[in-house]
Amino acid sequence: MAKETDEIIHHWREAVPNDRVAHLLRDASRAFVRALQIRLNKYNVQVGHWVFLRVLWETDGLTQKELSTLVGVMEPTTFTAIKAMEAQGYVVRVHLPNNKKNMYVHLTRQGRALKTKLVPLAEEVNAISTTDIEPEKVQVVRDVLLKMIENLAADENRQDC
Repeated sequence: MAKETDEIIHHWREAVPNDRVAHLLRDASRAFVRALQIRLNKYNVQVGHWVFLRVLWETDGLTQKELSTLVGVMEPTTFTAIKAMEAQGYVVRVHLPNNKKNMYVHLTRQGRALKTKLVPLAEEVNAISTTDIEPEKVQVVRDVLLKMIENLAADENRQDC
């Protein structure tokens, strides 16, 4: 196990076993990102680009604004990522003839072809993360996390009022 991972596990199990769930989720998320990035490196894809590719594989031809919303990042972040992905040949940005305001993002053949290579890598990371965990417990984790997301979204809506 990596030294960093050992330190995180020690932190959670011994130093602060009752610390906030948000901190534990952050560390788990970092572990997922590291594991996925190690695998994506083989294809010269950044994990930051992975999130955009995932959305575009499902719904190609979104505006940069729509893509920002679906990925959950600010538009300048999307612009920077899309520009880099365009330079790698994964996407193209186009204006529709009747709408010069919006920039639409489309996968190239190369970007679309990455799906068959990269999705199995993410599935592998997920499988590794749930090794020796009963499927029922994995389902409970999913249900709890979805409810937490719902609760925080409802709170955000209340704060906007």
